[in-house]
Amino acid sequence: MPLVVRSWNVFHGRTWPESRRTHLEDMVRLVTAGADVVALQELPLWALPRLEGWSGMKARCAWTMPALYGPLGHAAAAFDPVRFRSQATGQANALLLRQELRVTGQRMRILNPELGPRDRLLRWRQRRTCHAVDVEDRGRRIVIGNLHTDGDPAQVARAVALVVDTKACILCGDFNIPAHALAGFSAPLEGIDQILVRGLELVEPPAIWEDERRRVGRRLLSDHSPIEAVVA
Repeated sequence: MPLVVRSWNVFHGRTWPESRRTHLEDMVRLVTAGADVVALQELPLWALPRLEGWSGMKARCAWTMPALYGPLGHAAAAFDPVRFRSQATGQANALLLRQELRVTGQRMRILNPELGPRDRLLRWRQRRTCHAVDVEDRGRRIVIGNLHTDGDPAQVARAVALVVDTKACILCGDFNIPAHALAGFSAPLEGIDQILVRGLELVEPPAIWEDERRRVGRRLLSDHSPIEAVVA
């Protein structure tokens, strides 16, 4: 059976244009419905323990920024999500996987190594990461990676090096580089959000969701659109 793969920068659950309301639970439920693999970027840390309940999927997470306000960050962001952002709540990326996919390993690489975990002076700045899981699906071994860079091609190259040892690979995320092509991978979309595959067949190439699928009233959920592909 094919895998429905999606990727979305959820913008901490905020809307576009921005408002005083957030919709993170609704967004997670929306993007995971009918999916096998979902890569999420820009999640607040408080949401990580709730992802499996919201989605019904396995969650594997990688934090990228600690919460400056600790447990008060969630309350501050709920009061004013425009003013209290990622430094208040912390930030993470996550991979959500259909329950039948067996996770056999995980790997992670910091893409801006000057912000290593032991550097206390820089610990409040955002770590750019690529977090990947090794999964088995009906005898197939696939590595699925989720990255979020600040637009530096060298960071993307470090993410590719993390999965260089695997033949079948799905690389998702917010590259922050338009139409960034990778040797040996499928063709990129024109935007900055990508689902790229290597060693696998695309039944349906990556496509951007229409705005109506994420519209709430006069606003859109997130300042990014989800993207979706179907992988054989």
